[in-house]
Amino acid sequence: MTRSATDGAAPKGRSRRNFAGARPVMDDVARLAGVSKQTVSRVLNDNPAVRAETRQTVLDAMRSLGYRPSRSARSLASGRTRMLGVISFDAARYGPASTLTAINTAAQDAGYLVSSIALDTADKDTVVRAVDRLSAEGADGVIAIAPQRWVGRALAEARLDTPLVTLDNALGDGTPMVSADSRAGARAATAHLLGLGHATVRHIAGPTGWTSAEQRLASWRETLEAAGAEVPEPLVGDWSADSGYALGRRLAQDPDVTAVFASNDQMALGVLRACHEAGRRVPDEVSVVGYDDIPEAAHLLPPLTTVRTDFTEIGTRSLRLLLDRLDGTAEPRVDPAVDPVIPVRLVVRDSTAPAPVR
Repeated sequence: MTRSATDGAAPKGRSRRNFAGARPVMDDVARLAGVSKQTVSRVLNDNPAVRAETRQTVLDAMRSLGYRPSRSARSLASGRTRMLGVISFDAARYGPASTLTAINTAAQDAGYLVSSIALDTADKDTVVRAVDRLSAEGADGVIAIAPQRWVGRALAEARLDTPLVTLDNALGDGTPMVSADSRAGARAATAHLLGLGHATVRHIAGPTGWTSAEQRLASWRETLEAAGAEVPEPLVGDWSADSGYALGRRLAQDPDVTAVFASNDQMALGVLRACHEAGRRVPDEVSVVGYDDIPEAAHLLPPLTTVRTDFTEIGTRSLRLLLDRLDGTAEPRVDPAVDPVIPVRLVVRDSTAPAPVR
């Protein structure tokens, strides 16, 4: 009796295993593509030694069979788990959240999963436990969104034995770092207000210990000094709109205050409300500049002048740097001659205007 296909015979080009309904394996792909299992493994791990034509043949075979490599199989083939770790702090804020989204997207495109740990307490033991957990999970490498100096110190003391890239915090041991140019951003914001004729610029800084806040504060001060302007005492917030509002109420009561530079957009938003409640018109009487360019900045009343930070580029660049470290001898995805400091840009909107005539 002649068996039909439904009796278990596999059609030409398919293995019996695949046709029988079992999940296709690497052997099935190799057989259909007419290559060795080792070649399939090389394609899975982006080995540059595979010719483009062969790579395409193998990829076509994978699609035809519906082959999806398991993490364990890829780990055995490459010696990697294809999992990366991310340690972040204050992950609910716009900057860290946007950066983490970019890292996840770039990692997915590169064939990696991401295990992220959000820290909510400021102590070294918390960082060490996060490092230990990621190491136990077998993370091939770690990106640390480490905007506070204590996080950097804790990371240095944790002695992570896998490749590491940090954001906004140089560890001083040759660990690659990516950051936005906070100094240039604060300089542009302050110079913009001085250029509009304001005698000086009041500053609401971010919290002490945050590298970006400290850099913006220092650059604001240096820009005022270089212009020969008065350097008033800065006020220190906590990145929240509430703190911007509380400090903005103090500034709005001072008739000599005509220009305010807040270290992020949330605090600037609080300043706008405080000025409104105090009857100080923005920008006719008080000009306000923020930082980050959150999506809502263009829709505030008035639309907020701010410094735009490319968090997508920060996340993508950090992921590429980490993959370069993992690959070692592979062609770098990031040109080592390119400065890892990401440029920022002042976006001028309606919250700033020439100083009022007195």
